[in-house]
Amino acid sequence: MAVERYLAAAGLGLFVMFVGEIITLYIYMIDSQLDIEPVPKLLQFISIGVAPALIMSAVSFIMSKRYGSKPIGYMIIAGGAALLAGMAYTQTLVDMIKPEYAIDTVLLVPPLFMAASIPVMITGAMLLRIKKRRPKKEYV
Repeated sequence: MAVERYLAAAGLGLFVMFVGEIITLYIYMIDSQLDIEPVPKLLQFISIGVAPALIMSAVSFIMSKRYGSKPIGYMIIAGGAALLAGMAYTQTLVDMIKPEYAIDTVLLVPPLFMAASIPVMITGAMLLRIKKRRPKKEYV
């Protein structure tokens, strides 16, 4: 397996991990008995989850765009779809969050990453369309 496949698989895992972290944080803000600061946690989850996932997806796309790769394209599309579905579910949780936690950052994260998931899925689909080049025939 080539390096770009490992990067795409790691990106997919990080997308799923980020969605799990955000859903857990939002559910905690609904049922919380303790006082927490949501903004530092959100920034921490973004910096260890979705930012590296976006970078890994971009690097695997760049490494395989010359020859195209269906497995890598499918993994990138799956990562974008997981991000979109997870953030759509998180958006439904926003209305139930306690008022003291309903600040701009908490309200902005789900729509922001729903919008970011669409280009991720488009780049994955671009890999599916690339045809492998035929080797040139040598006539002499």
